[in-house]
Amino acid sequence: MKGIIEIYKYTFAYKWRALLVILCNLLFVIFNLLSIVLFIPVLQLIFKPTALQSKALSNPDWNGSLLSLPKHISQEYEYFMQELVAKDPKDALFFVCVTVFIAFFLKNIFRYGAIWHQSELRMAVVRDLRDSIFSKALRLPISFYTNERKGDLMSRMNSDVGEIEIAVISMLELIFREPIAILINISTLIWLSPELTLASLILLPVSAFVISRIGKSLKRTAKKGQEQMGLLYSTIDEGLGGIRIIQSFNATAQVTNTFHQVNLVHQRLITKAFRKRDLSPVLNETLGAAVMLCLLWFGGSMILDASGNGDLNGEKFLTFIIVFSQLLRPIQGISTSLANLNKAKPSQDRINEILFADEMIHEQANATPITSFSESIRYDNVSFKYKDEWVLNEINVELKKGKSLAIVGESGSGKSTFADLLPRFYDASKGTIFIDNIPVTSYSLHDLREQIGIVSQESILFNASIRENIAFGMPNATLEEIVDAARVANAHEFIERMENGFDTNIGERGNKLSGGQKQRISIARAVLKNPNILILDEATSALDTESEKLVQDALDQLMKDRTVLIIAHRLSTVRKADEIIVLSHGKIIERGNHETLMSLKGTYFNLCSLQGMRD
Repeated sequence: MKGIIEIYKYTFAYKWRALLVILCNLLFVIFNLLSIVLFIPVLQLIFKPTALQSKALSNPDWNGSLLSLPKHISQEYEYFMQELVAKDPKDALFFVCVTVFIAFFLKNIFRYGAIWHQSELRMAVVRDLRDSIFSKALRLPISFYTNERKGDLMSRMNSDVGEIEIAVISMLELIFREPIAILINISTLIWLSPELTLASLILLPVSAFVISRIGKSLKRTAKKGQEQMGLLYSTIDEGLGGIRIIQSFNATAQVTNTFHQVNLVHQRLITKAFRKRDLSPVLNETLGAAVMLCLLWFGGSMILDASGNGDLNGEKFLTFIIVFSQLLRPIQGISTSLANLNKAKPSQDRINEILFADEMIHEQANATPITSFSESIRYDNVSFKYKDEWVLNEINVELKKGKSLAIVGESGSGKSTFADLLPRFYDASKGTIFIDNIPVTSYSLHDLREQIGIVSQESILFNASIRENIAFGMPNATLEEIVDAARVANAHEFIERMENGFDTNIGERGNKLSGGQKQRISIARAVLKNPNILILDEATSALDTESEKLVQDALDQLMKDRTVLIIAHRLSTVRKADEIIVLSHGKIIERGNHETLMSLKGTYFNLCSLQGMRD
């Protein structure tokens, strides 16, 4: 029930569109029934024309009761047909054919009207869900992605949302179409023959019990299938993203085999889910046919025993069977809708895991704006841990405005984590980070990150033009400002040589550029942002010597008059820093400038020696 309520909320965010779907479905049900009931006079005209002509003509009266209105309308119609048959039976037959055609035409018009509005409604819900998931995914902290596969997130935005799309239509049909169709059809059956209707209602619940058992099993299988889909997407993403390594290590067969195994498990689970879902209508139709044959025997016996003198005659009985067969359609529709909703429930749970995930990095209600940086950055007894593992322990550092601080140490010593705490990609587990003596947690998150520029080891570029990549996050930047930033970053020359200059598309992740070119585009982006605080995270460690020199020159230009936090493996890039701290297992073991640390002949000296630096 909770799942249906959630899908109901998604759907009725578009109230008028949903109401139009419901109205069209209601009119479809009514005219679908009329197109069948209006055949009774045809049957009477064909099989017993004299019976209609010999009936006494009397204009029926209505007592004003709404309950008796359907019967009154039926009597009025029969009276009208008696008059028409009395004049000319062929005219009556023509009239019935025309009215049945009109009923069929209107039935299909309203059926298509429902489909027309459904198509808009279902895709609007899908669009909103994808917007919500993507927006929430961008707000989630970096720590979320250390535990989640990107492919699984893509699966939630694709296949899981697709299940919700189907569930939206199933919910509307389950609540607003099929029950109304059942009610109208049962009312018609009672009007035709109360005895036969009672017999049919005793037999029908058997199919409902069978379908409910299948639905529970389907839900379990669907959940496993959606989880496997996430793993499948992750395998595809890793395979295509690592194509160079895969081919260079001749691991194509190995990766293909891994994908084959994951894909095979997914295929088996989805096949199992489809078989269970599609079993519901098959069983329902089979049980319905059995019920209809029982009614055929029971009703036929009533007619034969009454010898045509009872209320139930051959025409009414045939109409009853036709209407009853139409009753099976909404019952089958309910079972199909329930199967779709059961299949969508695991997808809904997976989507909710994202939408209701704790963002963890929370902003205070009355956050302090920050538009400038005037004094210092201070780490006051800061510690941080991932789950149960401490990465930083009791860090105490102060970086004055306009100065540079370099952080060195072996891999895993906590260097990147140290820098990630400043823009609040994570929050410290203990202690406080201050900017101008105000905790960073007190600042507006947007304003805080506006003060900080980051150039990382991996140049994060997008499948867009060079101009758009440099101006990323700064849509109002002019071309002149972009060109100036490129010049400062030593990127202007190679950009001008490209086919379309600044309008050249650089491909997915900038794969049309070399490593040095990508890094200089990243630096140009930081230059254009013009931040007060700059974080350089291994900005040159992945480059060749020539590219490193060009990038380092660009970084030197970028670092002028800024407060800089430098993380580096190549110690030649940090020797000019005002202060250097050496981390080991999350603790500061040495600190000072380059000359001081070299004179200590400790860890920093050994690291420099390994890289060929002796002075």
